Order: sequence, then C-alpha cells, then structure tokens
Amino acid sequence: MNEIVLTERLKGDFKSLPVTIQKKLKKQVKFLAENPKHRSLQIHRIEGTRYWEFYVDIAYRCVFRQEGDIYYLLAVGPHKIIDEFSRK
Repeated sequence: MNEIVLTERLKGDFKSLPVTIQKKLKKQVKFLAENPKHRSLQIHRIEGTRYWEFYVDIAYRCVFRQEGDIYYLLAVGPHKIIDEFSRK
C-alpha cells in the first residue's frame, strides 16, 4: 500500500469543504493508497509542472506530488485550484 502524507495546507482546505466533498475525498484517498490506477481518480500531471491531480468529483480536484510510493497531498478545492499550481 502506498503512503499518503497530508500537508497542513490540505488539512486546512479539507475543513472548509462541504461534508459531501469531504466524504468523497476520503474515498478517493483510499483508492490512491490502494490502487493509484483506479479509474475514478483520473490521475494526470498538471501540464508543465511536477504536480499531479486527481478527481474528487466532477468539480473538485486534489493536487499532489509523488516520490516513489509516497503521495504528498498538497491542496484540495474547486477545479480552479489547478491554476494556482500550473504557475509553479
């Protein structure tokens, strides 16, 4: 199983999410730990960066960085959160 590291930023973002999205994120993080190739994650690189994203649902994304079997979850929020990381 892969190791999941929650950053302080992600923890703060999580608290501000609607409860339904919090539940969906927990489910997706479980998939990430057990099987990063799970279809519902739809993982892909944020173009031109070292960051990756996965779908929480149709409107929410989680941004992460991977080092081997360790996934650092950096932020979660509406799709526009990707813009913040595409400039880094």
